[in-house]
Amino acid sequence: MNAVDVLYSWYASAAAHLDLFGSLGLSLGFIAGIMPRRDRILLASAACAACFGAHYLTLGALTGTAMCAISVMQSLVSLRCVGMPGRSGWVPPLFAASTLVAACLTVATWNGWPSACAAVGTLLATAARLNAAPQPMRLLFLGASLCWGGHNLLVGSVFGLTCDVLTIFGLVIALLRAVQTRAIEPDGLRA
Repeated sequence: MNAVDVLYSWYASAAAHLDLFGSLGLSLGFIAGIMPRRDRILLASAACAACFGAHYLTLGALTGTAMCAISVMQSLVSLRCVGMPGRSGWVPPLFAASTLVAACLTVATWNGWPSACAAVGTLLATAARLNAAPQPMRLLFLGASLCWGGHNLLVGSVFGLTCDVLTIFGLVIALLRAVQTRAIEPDGLRA
């Protein structure tokens, strides 16, 4: 056996674990959790959801794929429209419609507990994206990440589960950092 054969056999055995989209999603999930500003949280979250949508598609986790597509759309709309002066009146109905679509897709792709976890995670993330303030958004994303952790554990996504653990860790760091910053501000500087 020569070096090429050894490399090929290693690649053949590791190929199932070398998922480009899962790796990118993992990195972007942690980055989204530690971002300091709402717009950056949403951009990283949209990119993360796009990567995990492709990853779940390769795993055959269709509910997860559908929820990720909805997450990308909601993140981009929220980035552009939520919290801006003169917020568009079509944003709440769009989010309500996308939640209804998520419910229908969950039923259509039902796979038991993984589907339930993905649906609840999507619902919490939808509520997070509707917040204009970063702290409540992070708290809701924390709940969403816990639900997605259940989904990823049940569908066997090592990348997804690792991402959830890192995202939860990043969100907790950001939440604690904001609490500490608020605690050391003098009373006269608080808004």
